[in-house]
Amino acid sequence: MQTHEIRKRFLDHFIRAGHTEVPSASLILDDPNLLFVNAGMVPFKPYFLGDQTPPFPRATSVQKCVRTLDIEEVGVTTRHNTFFQMAGNFAFGDYFKREAIEFAWSLLTDPVEQGGYGMDPERLWPTVYVDDDEAEGIWRDVIGVPAERIQRRGMADNFWSMGVPGPCGPCSEIFYDRGPEYGVEGGPEADEDRYIEIWNLVFMQDERGEGTSKDDYEILGPLPKKNIDTGMGIERVACLLQGVDNVYETDLLKPVIDLASALSGRVYGAGNAEDDVRFRVIADHSRTAVMLIGDGVIPGNDGRGYVLRRLLRRVVRSMRLLGATAPTMAAIVEKVIENMSPAYPELAEQHDHILTVAVAEETSFGRTLASGSVLFAEAASATKAAGRERISGDDAFTLHDTYGFPIDLTLEMAAEAGLQVDREGFTELMAEQRRRAKADAAARKSGHADLSAYRDFLDRGPTEFTGFDELVTNARVLGMVADGERVVVAAAGTEVEVVLDRTPLYAESGGQTADIGTITTTAGARLKVKDVQKLNKQVWLHRVVVETGEIVEGDEVLASVDSGWRHGATQGHSGTHLVHAALRQVLGPTATQAGSLNRPGYLRFDFHASSPLSDDQRAQIEQISNEAVAANYTVNTFETDLAKAKEMGALALFGENYGDDVRVVEIGGPFSMELCGGTHVGTSAQIGPVTVIGEGSVGSGVRRVEAYVGMDSLRYLSKERALMAGLSASLKVPSEQVPDRVEQLVTRLKEAEKALDAVRAEQARAAVGSLIDDAESVGGTLVVAGRVGDGVDANGLRTLVTELRGKVADRDAVVALFAVDGAKVPFVVATTAAARDRGLKAGALVGEVAPLVSGRGGGKPDLAQGSGTDASGINSALRRIREIVGQR
Repeated sequence: MQTHEIRKRFLDHFIRAGHTEVPSASLILDDPNLLFVNAGMVPFKPYFLGDQTPPFPRATSVQKCVRTLDIEEVGVTTRHNTFFQMAGNFAFGDYFKREAIEFAWSLLTDPVEQGGYGMDPERLWPTVYVDDDEAEGIWRDVIGVPAERIQRRGMADNFWSMGVPGPCGPCSEIFYDRGPEYGVEGGPEADEDRYIEIWNLVFMQDERGEGTSKDDYEILGPLPKKNIDTGMGIERVACLLQGVDNVYETDLLKPVIDLASALSGRVYGAGNAEDDVRFRVIADHSRTAVMLIGDGVIPGNDGRGYVLRRLLRRVVRSMRLLGATAPTMAAIVEKVIENMSPAYPELAEQHDHILTVAVAEETSFGRTLASGSVLFAEAASATKAAGRERISGDDAFTLHDTYGFPIDLTLEMAAEAGLQVDREGFTELMAEQRRRAKADAAARKSGHADLSAYRDFLDRGPTEFTGFDELVTNARVLGMVADGERVVVAAAGTEVEVVLDRTPLYAESGGQTADIGTITTTAGARLKVKDVQKLNKQVWLHRVVVETGEIVEGDEVLASVDSGWRHGATQGHSGTHLVHAALRQVLGPTATQAGSLNRPGYLRFDFHASSPLSDDQRAQIEQISNEAVAANYTVNTFETDLAKAKEMGALALFGENYGDDVRVVEIGGPFSMELCGGTHVGTSAQIGPVTVIGEGSVGSGVRRVEAYVGMDSLRYLSKERALMAGLSASLKVPSEQVPDRVEQLVTRLKEAEKALDAVRAEQARAAVGSLIDDAESVGGTLVVAGRVGDGVDANGLRTLVTELRGKVADRDAVVALFAVDGAKVPFVVATTAAARDRGLKAGALVGEVAPLVSGRGGGKPDLAQGSGTDASGINSALRRIREIVGQR
């Protein structure tokens, strides 16, 4: 029996029983609790609540429903659909349990020739709420179902509500036994794969309040009238009456799967589980999308539009994963409309609109996949290379915000790559984006408050960058964005992002910071450019403050780079290349790049290395770099294809993506050759002196070298010279003798400190020597406790305690010493074997007294130590130790 026939028989059955047929409501209703209509009773909710008087005492309908909470399960299991048709019959204070049960039973079991579905009564199993004796009695005594086929179930299974405050009540469900080949015997309680629910009869009599789960909410009281709300799943009944294993093989979904198979060349049910999931996703999601578009939903970035976009993009991606390379959405949508329009003729009427919306989203997502998939692959590769299992929240946010990837798509792709996603980090970035319309320094690297404001710029194509050849360029204002919204005019004092058709201003990338400069209009407006960022690596966003006048979209302008800033930036970037080349000469080819940053006069370069640079290596790197400066190498730039550049030995920079054509920066022929999109000096002499100012670790196996170049290098050296002159004068030695003289002073200082420590230790020993003589017996245990002289550190104190314990090792004794060492209060406790036998443990004692000196500590039963910061608590700590010992 075809699905449309099942639907018609249901309506006809209840119309004959005096029900008024009510057409399906739109999937979108004005209900703040619902994104979409998700149950057949939703349009009747005002009648159940008593808010409105029903125009009829009983009704019947087949309602369109959408549920997307378990979208990830669609296709993975064969029981989940996002769109489904819920056939229902409703009574508003008219009839109740007995009639509802009789109506359902007769439709299910009446012969086909009499308008029923002709199901075998022996295969039907009713369930009732745990204390609903009335319903069980009707099933047993009126319908004649044997008691052993009627099962009672709890609130989670047989008490219905919408999941939000509203009408509710006990229910009785009808299950169909598909036979032993589908699972074990024992009814629905034993196996809900074998026993599949097809009808739910809700005896709606109460109103529920707030709650957190299916069985955790308050019953507020009875409804004004007892009502009946029943729902029969059209798709599930179709599955049974058509003799197929699951709903995806029924007459409304299988044709879509067959079409997807023809378009992709893959076969459904051929043993490839992943392909089968994709086929089912395509069939389910395409139908849901068509129904949503038909009810007025348009793809968007939030709410209903986001759900639709998510569904359509899952269809597109699933088709591509099946091997389809050409657009397929038009053919799939045509098939869905053909299948569904007999029951929903409005789909045929809106054919062109539905097709246009779906195909436009496929086209848009095609561009998204082309760019975003590359970024995802790079993020996944970098994650694995770093030995991590989770893609960062920042990468996930970039995919979502800049490339339009829904987070669920990133999650799916990550799972396929054997990775997870830092969902918490992603959520935090999303929350921050919503809180702040203007992105901060971190967010600007990831995207913008509302990417839709930038879509037009991306569609126009890349910004023409003229900055390699000139510092001043005539341009036109393509548009402006302020606080995430498009604006057509910006007045003095405002901050906006300006997009030009062409620009000489360098956008931050490749480790090089952005240019600063100005944008001026022919009318005299002046804009200060504070920052320049790339959107999608192709559109330049100039972040500006309008200083005078106003700027209007479409204005002809003059964009200018601050020449001093650019000169310093080129020195820093070219200097980075020199330092990179010098590092490889000194450390070898394993010193590969792990990151870089250069700005006017300064550079830092991260590289892979297992150990710090020695003083000699650091000096060599600085010397090699400056020799290259002195050689006045010509800096050549040229474009070639990636393969040829690699053959030439050009090095790729960390974190950069390269297309087929690349830009090569060559300094001194073989001395340095790298792929680079940055700006550079004309000759190496223009870099000026290179001074390495520091080297250190920034992570496991990664080191960082920092350097000044040009005038910043000279200024740094001038300060160093002044410092050396001051030391020379203070020490009264020539500057070349300062290092030796300082070393002599340091050696003498260390020797003096060592002698002082020895004196303190001796004084401490003398002081604690009397502690044994003054020790007191507490409850039979000798307590040797006190405060030693100041300046004894934790190690010295530990030595003293160990020595004291050795002197009383044959006794039941506890030794506890405290000291003051600068701002610290170290303390050590030791116990003898006899004391431990009595249950006195050093670690426990330390735990008790540590808070009294505002500290922490721990250790073993025989020896433990800690450190605090409050010396005023030492006496209290000593008393507490004696108290504890006395309690044993």
